[in-house]
Amino acid sequence: MEYRKLGRTDLDTSILGFGTGPLGDLYGIADPAEINRAVGVAIDHGINFFDSSPYYGLNLSETRLGNALVGRRDEVILATKACRYGLHDFDFSAKRLFASVDESLRRLKTDHIDLYQAHDVEFGDFQQIVEETVPALRKIQDSGKARYIGITGYPPAFLLKIAQQVPVDTILSYCHYDLLNTSMDETLTPFAKANGVGLINASALHMGILTEQGAPKWHPAPPEVHEAAKRVLEICSRRNLPLPGVALRFAFDHPYVSSTLVGMKTQTEVLANLEFLRMKSEPLLIAEIRASLGAALNIEWPSGKPENNV
Repeated sequence: MEYRKLGRTDLDTSILGFGTGPLGDLYGIADPAEINRAVGVAIDHGINFFDSSPYYGLNLSETRLGNALVGRRDEVILATKACRYGLHDFDFSAKRLFASVDESLRRLKTDHIDLYQAHDVEFGDFQQIVEETVPALRKIQDSGKARYIGITGYPPAFLLKIAQQVPVDTILSYCHYDLLNTSMDETLTPFAKANGVGLINASALHMGILTEQGAPKWHPAPPEVHEAAKRVLEICSRRNLPLPGVALRFAFDHPYVSSTLVGMKTQTEVLANLEFLRMKSEPLLIAEIRASLGAALNIEWPSGKPENNV
């Protein structure tokens, strides 16, 4: 396993991170006993970065992760979030943050969180986030309940706008550094590198589009993105290469991102992703894939409040 420093923190994260959305039954019913085994196998193979949220399964992900980490908490870097609690349930207030961190600590069976993040900030108000939310996160950090604090979300420009206004330790971006979209490097990456902000990449499979079965029906991407993904699948299939493996290897190769989060819930998934980590980089293949995208390259969709997508 390769480890990278998370910005200016003292955390060295595995470049393959364990995303715990599936632990909350977001992608089918998960077996708690198998979750415990999957988490154990992941740690045994060097995966040390685990990222959760109260939003994943309405607290179920945190609860199951806390159970799975009993006896092994000190072997991992534990991240979770606040401010998003349901599909349409957001609260970026300091009062809710101070209560939320204690709730997460109880579910995760720990006395501190290594990285505490405001979740999907594009659904909040900019002024509240910079004047109330992030300062509240800093107070939680000062209390010792969190070692570092960060923000997460979809529109890179809005994440950048916040980070330029108020210092954060980390930024988590999703669907903006993968085979279909690399626009993170046009906005967040230069800023993060220049300011020592840790950068975390999520959804390197573009929320399921970059798989053999294709995206779930609820996926928000426009049709041209789905069609482009089919062309990418054909290119990989001609070489007998697994599309998820090619996609993840591309993400792992980012020179600054500290960890790429991949959702997992079974031992089989953990071992498969570890195999993808061992795949060799193929620059000519990536060039062919990128050339096949055409106008579908870097296409985005709206997320959160309209004013936060400008």
